[in-house]
Parts: sequence; structure tokens; C-alpha cells
Amino acid sequence: MDMNRYFSSILAIALLIASSGCNHTGSGTAVSASEIQQKNITSAFPDDSTKVSTKYAQGYKVTYSGALKLLEISDPTAKNKTVYRFALTEDPECDIPAGYTPIKIPVNSVICMTTLQLAGFITIGETGHVSGMSSTRFLHNETVRKQIEDGTTKRIGIEGNFDNEVIININPNLIFFSPFKRGGYDGLKEVDIPLVPHLGYKEPHPLGQAEWIKFIALFINEEAKANRIFNDIAQQYNTLKEKVATQQGERPVVLSGEIHGGSWYAVGGKSFLAQLFKDAGADYVLKDNNESGGMNFDFETMYEKAANAQYWRIMNGYQGEYTYEVLGKSDPRYKDFRAFKEKGVIYCNQRERGFYESSPTQPHLVLKDLVKIFHPTLVEEDYKGTFYTLLEK
Repeated sequence: MDMNRYFSSILAIALLIASSGCNHTGSGTAVSASEIQQKNITSAFPDDSTKVSTKYAQGYKVTYSGALKLLEISDPTAKNKTVYRFALTEDPECDIPAGYTPIKIPVNSVICMTTLQLAGFITIGETGHVSGMSSTRFLHNETVRKQIEDGTTKRIGIEGNFDNEVIININPNLIFFSPFKRGGYDGLKEVDIPLVPHLGYKEPHPLGQAEWIKFIALFINEEAKANRIFNDIAQQYNTLKEKVATQQGERPVVLSGEIHGGSWYAVGGKSFLAQLFKDAGADYVLKDNNESGGMNFDFETMYEKAANAQYWRIMNGYQGEYTYEVLGKSDPRYKDFRAFKEKGVIYCNQRERGFYESSPTQPHLVLKDLVKIFHPTLVEEDYKGTFYTLLEK
């Protein structure tokens, strides 16, 4: 399916069903965004600490105008962008620019379709707003787990098979969704709830992905908190990155992924993972590739590129103790890689580490894990790793 047409259809649904929130002008005629700004309405957001601006995230931007937060969302990696526009406001009488979907804020109840969206609420300590979520597989956060246990947060089914009856009973203010190919979002057209795209997973920079905590904050009026938290994350990330940049000598080479179903899946050289490797002082085997998303390779191609790489990043949900013996049994050809022979496997078990619900908004800790492995003297000696560690056995 053409993705631009798919995105446009989803937006059309959202425009039709988002009936709550700010009204248009009393005459019923929508005004333009420039007309709103030219009115010089006294801003409801006079303190810059309560405003969001982005430095790394490329997938959204917000303009504060009077009582409005004018939000534009698009795919940060797409050449021909579909732009989604929302007008967030507490004032039910405000004028809404043409082409913007009104949303009344602060929202009290939302549904998250992915753990990346949930990560934003976790990081700023506002999980109480999450009334529903999709698959809770590998969920580690104790607060959210308790919310699920006591019924505060409901399971709405898995991707491609959502339970509309549960969603209707939750009756959230809005649903955050990510346009995955198997999302099953067509079924949500039966549910009269605004759909807001969350495209943080498409950001090519780790801090860009983390900066979507500010995006979440826009809907719950917690910009000041999100700004403080993000600034601390960015400061820690950049301080360590700068320390790594002073290192002299050869940079280690790292590969990523495994072979599944006959293909080796790996992300491109413009991805957030490639950026993490670069900032941690290593060269990704696909660093010269210009793709930001994932690609499939045959074994021979990847072996040719990565046979002599010193390190190999692997993440899975293996049940039990993951060892070199287990890795070697999964495909005996792995034993020919230098990273296997020299025990250079960088490993994360998502069953144990809560990777997807935490790492997207804590890139400074992911970077620290990698620096500890690539340049151990730059990190405190007793640091054990938050997500990644070297596989030892």
C-alpha cells in the first residue's frame, strides 16, 4: 500500500472524529495560522520554560500562538512528507486555523500503541495518563505493571488485532499510534477517538528520539518538566560524546543483528544505532550506507563486510542463559566471526532489561554502555551497564 495514501486516510479519520476541543470562529469560518498569529493575542504561555522547542527531533514542531499550541508532525526520514496538524488548547472558544484538528488539553486519558510512546510517559513520571496500551510483552516498569494489575491501564490487544470494545470502554481523549505496516489501524475508524501519530521511532539521532518526551508533554501541559529532564539527558550524552572524541588511535568496528529466515536484518548507516556507535567511538560496518531504516542481507554479504569486526551487537528475548554456545548452535557459521572468537558480543536480553520501554528516552545510558565496552577507561570502573554488557560465557 502507498504509505502517503495510508497516512492521509488515517489523518482523514482523525479529522472527522476529533469533535471535542476548541471551536472554530463563531461564524463557522476557519482562519489561517498566519491570521491567528497576526491577531497578537496575549500568549497563554509567557514563560519560555513552559514552551517546547526542538534541537534534535525532526519529526515535529510546535508554534505557540495565543491560547494555541499549533503542532505539526511528519516523518523525519521521508522526502515527500505527509504533515499532520493539530491545534492543542484549553480554551473552548479559541479560533482554530484551517487544516488543524482541535484537541482539548490537558488530556487525562490516552492509549499508547507502542512502548516508545509509553517510554515518554515513564521518563517524565506521568504514566497515570496512560489508560490503555497494546502488547505488554517484556514490560518491566513497576508502576505501569501495577496500573495493569489494578485495572487502571487496560490491555487493548496486539498489533493488528485490537479490541475495539475495550478501547470504547476506556473512552480515552486520544490514541497515539505509529504507522507500522501491520498496525491494524483501519479497524479504529469505528471508534470515535482522535488518532495522533507518534513518529519518534523514525528519528535518526538518539537525542532526537528522546526529545519526543517533549511531544508527550505538550498534551498534558508538562513542558517545563520535560524540558528539564531532556536537558539533563542531552547534557550527559554530549559530555560523554565529547570525552570519547578526544580518544586517539584506531576505532573498533562493530556489526549488528543476526540471521533470521535466511536474511540478516541490520539497520542502515544513517540510523540512530549507527549514530550511537559513532558517538561511542566505534565504526559501524554499514557506516557508509545512506539508509536510516532496516535492510535485509544474505549471510555471505554480511560476512564479507563484518567477518573481522571486533564487536557484535545482539539483542533478543532469549529464555534462559544466553551464551556463545547458544549463539554458535543457532548458526555454526557465526563461529567464524572475529567477534565470536574473541568474545566481543555486546548483548541485551529485552526480557531482563526493559530495553524498549526505557532506552529510547535514555540514550545517554545506552551510550554509556557502549563506551564502557569500546573505551572502558572513560567510564567509572564499577559501572555494570544498564542495557548492554559484553557476553562473557
